[in-house]
Amino acid sequence: MTRLATGAPAPHMTYRPDIDGLRAIAVLSVVLYHFGVPGLGGGFVGVDVFFVISGFLIGGLLWKELKSTGRLDLPAFYMRRIRRLAPAFFAMAAASSVAAWFILLPFEFREFGKSLIAATVWLSNVQFWREAGYFDIGADTKVLLHTWSLSVEEQFYIFLPLAFLVLRFVRLAMIPLLVLIWAASLAVCIYVTPSDPIATFFLFPFRAWEMLTGVLLAIAMQRRAFALPALFSWIGLALVIASILFVRSAGFPGWQALGPVMGTAMMLAAGGSDNPVNRVLSMRGPVFVGLISYSLYLWHWPVLVLSTYWRNGYENALEAAGWLALAVVLAIVSWALVERPLRRATWIPQRGFGVGALAVALLAIGFGGFAFVRDGVPARFGSDVRGHIAASADFLQDWSRCDVPLEGDFAGVELCAIGPEGDPQVVIWGDSHLRALMDGLAASAEETQTPGLIIWHAGCPGVFGLNKIESAATPAQDADCRADTETLRTALPTLESAEKIMLVGRWAYYVNGTGIGDDINNTIAISALPGSGLQGDTSAELFGNALVATVGELSQTFETIYLMRQVPEIPNYSSREIARGLAHGWMTQEEANRRSVADPDVLASRVSTVETSIYPMVQSAEVMLMDPWPILCPERCSVLYDGAPVYFDNNHLTNAGAMALRPMFAPLFETAPNE
Repeated sequence: MTRLATGAPAPHMTYRPDIDGLRAIAVLSVVLYHFGVPGLGGGFVGVDVFFVISGFLIGGLLWKELKSTGRLDLPAFYMRRIRRLAPAFFAMAAASSVAAWFILLPFEFREFGKSLIAATVWLSNVQFWREAGYFDIGADTKVLLHTWSLSVEEQFYIFLPLAFLVLRFVRLAMIPLLVLIWAASLAVCIYVTPSDPIATFFLFPFRAWEMLTGVLLAIAMQRRAFALPALFSWIGLALVIASILFVRSAGFPGWQALGPVMGTAMMLAAGGSDNPVNRVLSMRGPVFVGLISYSLYLWHWPVLVLSTYWRNGYENALEAAGWLALAVVLAIVSWALVERPLRRATWIPQRGFGVGALAVALLAIGFGGFAFVRDGVPARFGSDVRGHIAASADFLQDWSRCDVPLEGDFAGVELCAIGPEGDPQVVIWGDSHLRALMDGLAASAEETQTPGLIIWHAGCPGVFGLNKIESAATPAQDADCRADTETLRTALPTLESAEKIMLVGRWAYYVNGTGIGDDINNTIAISALPGSGLQGDTSAELFGNALVATVGELSQTFETIYLMRQVPEIPNYSSREIARGLAHGWMTQEEANRRSVADPDVLASRVSTVETSIYPMVQSAEVMLMDPWPILCPERCSVLYDGAPVYFDNNHLTNAGAMALRPMFAPLFETAPNE
């Protein structure tokens, strides 16, 4: 029997097999959803079910100990958590590290190292929240992405005991204050989700109410023993299943999380009654799946990510089933040989177990640090792949001089200063193509000692009076684009020191309404904002009129207006995909070479629709054209410059590509006043 540091037996709750059955529903919904089983659109809510169960069990144990002893033995509590969670986690992390060494490209392996450190110190949810940006690697390469939920729970294990210890001094107000914290967390979650769903998904304060639901239920059931009628089990099960089937990621968690959370709470509250739901949940099969649920959750995601990465997707459902079966086998082995034995290993003293866990954690942190500081160890791959590998990683930039003012003329708009300190003499405004050019522009500004200001917003055209709806953006992001553009309309005239402005954008995308090649499924539609006075029978006419009007408006503030011709698109190029294909043998060098060049007729057709509006302004000297094509396409358009790829994907340059354009940027900076 586990004992507290005082020698007294550790508090425990009566084992309920129906809870393991409920865990089975939770883990199967998550695993099958991730493996693409159709019909489970909300399978991710299994995590919310786990949150409520954790709150119910951990909260119940802590409350029982507090009420029976008047104190909490925190060292003993955390040692129980370490014994329960650490062994299987480190086994998974070690196996994933070995597989990632052989499979992941350097930049992705570098990021794996960072996530291994974050997961080991219980902060991976914060890391993945901060990484949710335009150029960050996607979920299909984040081997430890699933540890975000473990970090949330582990942060809960820190918060709840401390909250109990603090609130016990108010005695009668303790439970009302817990209810108040629950209500505040729920309210903030619902309020913030529409504007910042990434934060509410990953961060503990917005998820605390889910675990506190279980805590408050456990307290209520200990204060007055009860079990709700069978009807509540049926209603709770219906809510959980309906959530698994019908909840969607858009707008989640928010109010949508109420379904699985309340459904789980109802099933837990009715778990003491003898009814068909609880009898089925308590059967041997569901209970066994519940027992291995932690290990299955740990192993399924690395198996899925690394196998689809290595195989470039599954050929069919049978292959997917095979990899799923491997995840189940690994989970059973992990549970039987690692998780359960070490959890019950009374022959290992608490101090020794803690020292061992700390040593393994330091090893994990050390390996993660090695992968990070060595930039993912590029030497793992051959020279034929390293050019594309370098391009896949060459977009990390220094953001230390970027800021989003909370007040003032530019409130809410991201601004990045370049060049020496001082009032900006040059302004560059654009979309993600501008972000890709940041290093080249910053170098030019430093060389000429010209203070500058970069203003960029991904997928947002640098023109006034337009509304855009993009498939790759949420309605909130589309609204942010409109808001930023309107803010800039009034803020730019306040930059009295700036005499030049340059507009940068993926102009053909906004006019043609779709991407090209690899991103052809991305769509965007533009329309005139009410009251803008803009007209046009086609997107090309509307955008051209908006651009002409914008230039006219900017000319009232800036002496010279530059417009950069869109960088040539290489439709079928993706540095990551080609590097992965060459590294793992599912792409030949011939195919890689073919995908690294562009058909000149396709390029000419692609840009002609928008350049019919641009060139008349160039000819009339309303704008000065900056044309990267002579540099990037000296004879034919390809991703190569001086023999090395300088494209990240089919339309964004790498930092090396941006540096290659420095001669083109010279007129923008060299002739600017430098007082």
